[in-house]
Amino acid sequence: MSLYLGLVHHPINNKNGDIVTTSVTNLDIHDISRSCRTYGVKKYFIVTPLKIQQDLVNRILGHWEADKSAAYNPDRVNALRCASVLNSVENAIEEITSLEGVKPVLAVTGANFTHSDGDMKELHKHLKIDKSPLFLLFGTGWGLNATLLDQADFKLGPLNGKAEDGYNHLSVRSAVAIYLDRFALASGPD
Repeated sequence: MSLYLGLVHHPINNKNGDIVTTSVTNLDIHDISRSCRTYGVKKYFIVTPLKIQQDLVNRILGHWEADKSAAYNPDRVNALRCASVLNSVENAIEEITSLEGVKPVLAVTGANFTHSDGDMKELHKHLKIDKSPLFLLFGTGWGLNATLLDQADFKLGPLNGKAEDGYNHLSVRSAVAIYLDRFALASGPD
């Protein structure tokens, strides 16, 4: 099964519920690429409409493609090959559809979801029937805006920790790694 991942920087909610565009971070580019490569994600899309942020991502990716950097850390270069930057989730869906010949199942995540369609096991059951590629979206800031949530085919339940006071605020890098691991476990051996 083909798995694609998107880290969305727009449209994102801020803490007041307004639609904003969040900043791309270097750590998210590197660490999420490494998780994607480890778990067999075909493509990792960093989604931002801001040209200055796109230029930053391309400069970081280009740095690691340079001969000196590639020789210094070939594992990082290998991981970063799956990363690219696009203007929108719609552009990513178009690219996946072009590559796969079928529109992907769009699954969304969110730490603040009060309703979901289930966990990774339920998602995997859905995908076995559907046979489409999966496009797994993660938000930044205070989460994906409703304009994206309304497009979703599947809404994954939030990750819940063990903090007695209910604290639940993982970095997106950590959440991606946990969700990818849970998806691999739900998928079982190939």
